[in-house]
Amino acid sequence: MVLSIGERIKGFLFSPSDTFDASMEDTVGDAFKYYVVILAIYAVLSAIIVAVAFSLFAGILGTFGVRTMTFGAAMGPLVAVGVFVGVLVSGIIGVFIGGLWLHIWVYLVGGRNGIEETIKAVIYGMTPSLLLGWIPVVGFIAGIWALIVEIIGVRQLHELSTGKAVLAVIIAIIIPAIVIGVIWATFIATMPGPVFQGPTGPGFGGF
Repeated sequence: MVLSIGERIKGFLFSPSDTFDASMEDTVGDAFKYYVVILAIYAVLSAIIVAVAFSLFAGILGTFGVRTMTFGAAMGPLVAVGVFVGVLVSGIIGVFIGGLWLHIWVYLVGGRNGIEETIKAVIYGMTPSLLLGWIPVVGFIAGIWALIVEIIGVRQLHELSTGKAVLAVIIAIIIPAIVIGVIWATFIATMPGPVFQGPTGPGFGGF
């Protein structure tokens, strides 16, 4: 049984376990077509939000007498187009890189059904984030929701226990987070001191 895009959206949002079971025969190509559609929706909504934010920003500055109407009118659409293209490109590249990275850990915990199944789990797991992630506050909840759906996908498509699926996904998230944290902490620690002395520094007031 081939599910429509609408049926997949509803299924991965509200009954992911059954929907992953129904998607066992899907190819990566089938999953990718679905992903491009919901990614494009997310990209459009994100671009609209950016355009509206630019207009509001220009209007706020205008109330203080700053002439920004031309700037806002010109830059808003350009930035919106940039956001749309950036979201599409980064989303397409990122889902395959993320799938490859996750598959390393899925394989180590016993997943043997192939990287294609891991990529499908990542793609279908993105459903809540791509449909709701553009909404402030709700986006955070959607991110957690997507994580749960991805874990269910890894479990169902690789026929693993819930514990092993959770372990694979959590490790795949924690390791990059630790690396980024260490790099950021190192950067902060190696930053030079302030260039300018404060008012109590040597030479202030001619002394």
